[in-house]
Amino acid sequence: MANIACTHCKLEFDESVMIIEQEGEKKLFFCCKGCQGVYHLLSSEGLDTFYDKLGDTKLQPASQKSDDLEKFDLEGFKNKYITSHEDGLYEINLIIEGIHCSACVWLNEKVLHKTEGVMEATINYTNNKAKIVWDPDEIKLSKIIETIRSIGYNAYPYDPKLQEERAVKTRKDYYSRILVAVFGSMNIMWIAIAHCAGYFSGMKQEFKDILNVAEFILATPVLFYSGWIFFRGAYYGYKNNIVNMDTLVASGAVSAYIYSIYAMVTQRGEVYFDSVAMIITFVLVGKYLEVLSKKHAVDTLDSIMGSTPTEVTVITDKEKSLISIENIVLGDTIELKPGEKVVIDGIVTYGQASFDESSLTGESEPVYKQEGDSILSGSLCLDSVLRYEATKDASSSLLHSIVSLLEESITKKPRIEQLADAVSGYFSSIILAIALIAFAGWWFIDDDFEHALIIGISVIVIACPCALGLATPMATLVGISIAAKRGVLFKEATFLETMAKSDLLALDKTGTITEGKPSVVHTQTLQKYDHNLLYSLVSTSNHPISKGIATYLKQNNELLQELPLVDIKTIQAKGIQASYQGKKLIGGNASYMQSTGLSVDEQTENTLFYFAIEDQLVARFELSDTVREGTKEAIKEIQAMGVRVVMLTGDHEQSAQKVAQEVGITEIHTKLLPQEKAEMIDKFHEEGHIAVMAGDGINDTIALAKSDIAIAMGNGADVAISVSDVVLMDEKPESIYEAYRLSKRTFRAVKENLGFSLLYNVIAVPLAVMGFVNPLVAALSMSLSSLIVVGNSMRIKTLKFKDKS
Repeated sequence: MANIACTHCKLEFDESVMIIEQEGEKKLFFCCKGCQGVYHLLSSEGLDTFYDKLGDTKLQPASQKSDDLEKFDLEGFKNKYITSHEDGLYEINLIIEGIHCSACVWLNEKVLHKTEGVMEATINYTNNKAKIVWDPDEIKLSKIIETIRSIGYNAYPYDPKLQEERAVKTRKDYYSRILVAVFGSMNIMWIAIAHCAGYFSGMKQEFKDILNVAEFILATPVLFYSGWIFFRGAYYGYKNNIVNMDTLVASGAVSAYIYSIYAMVTQRGEVYFDSVAMIITFVLVGKYLEVLSKKHAVDTLDSIMGSTPTEVTVITDKEKSLISIENIVLGDTIELKPGEKVVIDGIVTYGQASFDESSLTGESEPVYKQEGDSILSGSLCLDSVLRYEATKDASSSLLHSIVSLLEESITKKPRIEQLADAVSGYFSSIILAIALIAFAGWWFIDDDFEHALIIGISVIVIACPCALGLATPMATLVGISIAAKRGVLFKEATFLETMAKSDLLALDKTGTITEGKPSVVHTQTLQKYDHNLLYSLVSTSNHPISKGIATYLKQNNELLQELPLVDIKTIQAKGIQASYQGKKLIGGNASYMQSTGLSVDEQTENTLFYFAIEDQLVARFELSDTVREGTKEAIKEIQAMGVRVVMLTGDHEQSAQKVAQEVGITEIHTKLLPQEKAEMIDKFHEEGHIAVMAGDGINDTIALAKSDIAIAMGNGADVAISVSDVVLMDEKPESIYEAYRLSKRTFRAVKENLGFSLLYNVIAVPLAVMGFVNPLVAALSMSLSSLIVVGNSMRIKTLKFKDKS
């Protein structure tokens, strides 16, 4: 039984995988269970039922096996791969297999967006990773997977370990196809040389026929085996009325192949089997190098996300046991040995050790930890055994937050990439139309079918939608990777574009420009008082001033205790008040004291804190904060970029002016409440500025939310990650400067890539239309254009940074 065709998809297949059914007197043949199931679905329910949820987008029914779909709806699968949102929506990261160009991305996103129940679908072209958000009440995940398969692609959950295995398998597949292509092409070129020699010196037809047949034999496996991936992509594109890069390559190569067979059989004209082989070889090698380059770019992120232990040693009733990190609960005692990575945040309860936190903060120096110190997931225990108590579970630890942040960042597309994707979706169709017009025009003008066909093929092959599609995602991926390595985490790739365009930076003073840990430099006791009262009051607040007072009191008083206060109130950016056994306690700055009717002296450059009991001032404290190392240099470099730098602070003018002069800021706004800082951001927007705001992520939340880019100085604190667009893991002002440099360099690379892609196509296509390019050169040019874009993106890695001290 030879040449058996599937009853559903009409493709011929190997009878060893054949499925046979009897329908009355008629036999049905299916190449897979997918075709068998869809055939009966269409027969019983009709096309309208099958397509009704996808509007006017027609899908090619699934040709993959569908008997594994039920696993996507199992509870175990959900617990492992699916994230539940507070609003009831589900989210998953998938790898879409079979994506070859930006038109593939456009098609998948278009189809998924038209699928009822799918709320969000974004795909990153550089690693084929998709973020899907859907309503489980309207659609099941298995149906989403089936929809993706129905247009010729496959999807499976993202798993770093499995992803590496699949990447190795893909590379091996490319190896074998490239090997056949190179072998065939090299031998065809030797024959082509003999052809050329015979063309100029004269060659008998029978020898020419032998050479033609030899080229035919060598070109056929190159076209149909090495070029199979292009035929497969073109087939599904045709079935779904989409013209993609695969369509261009396949149609160009097949046209030359068919004409060459005609010329060989009729002995009229020249054969172009060498062009057929070279088109496939050049484009295939180009795609493979592109895959390797993208993999190399992703490796930086993988190094941060990867090599994470899946089990930890837990101490229970003096016994040790290995427990999966997913089963760790708050309060569990975990043991760390030298060389082990921390995967759960916690507090040291026994022992001491040095930790490498370079993957989190960029600091190369080990950090010493002892009892009572907190340790962060992602750090590495270097030299001792210690035990610590888990303060978070695996899903809320810092390492998981960072990984989630990075995964999110590479799925969110900048506006310029969204535009490029939209253009790429129609680019191939336009090129195909131009090629047909060029073919018809030259045939009409010259009355030479062969010449017109070669020109049409050259137009089809030379156009490169890949370079256009790669221009933005490749550059942003490299930029995000380098930033992450430097301890600067961008939540979305689009923030690189926004920050590159920013012309104003607003900085909070305390905790951003300064260390945020003010210490007491002078005290004045106006009346004798119980220090326990003040210690209890400031202990109710996490404000740096309160912490500075508390630290001072602990250093100067051996026996301190927290008293049970009531009616505790915190007045933002002003102070705190409470009651103890009927006594009214007030602590805060001069402005707050004056608002309560107390008379205070404000003449000092330092920060002031007053303490009153029953409306009587009893103590006055002067505190000073130190400027972060490297702040002055970083601000100078940022200003040199043309960025206007301003200070927004709730502190009084004298203190702010002192810090501003020290770091080189000339524009300051003082005594601002949180809502007034936000109003200043609104004012900057009215002036036409694109504003970046850097703050501690707590008191500056409103202003951060109003800014175009919010930068949190929080050493990865939960609140910083949640409210910001960019997180500085090391809290260093130099990192803000590095974020600006990387953003501007990355956006420049994006514009260079897009400019080159457009210029290449604007020049190359007309040259091909005019007949100045043959298919061989066209294939090489197409591959090189993509590699140039990839190479230019990789140049971002040459950006030099100073070592952070």
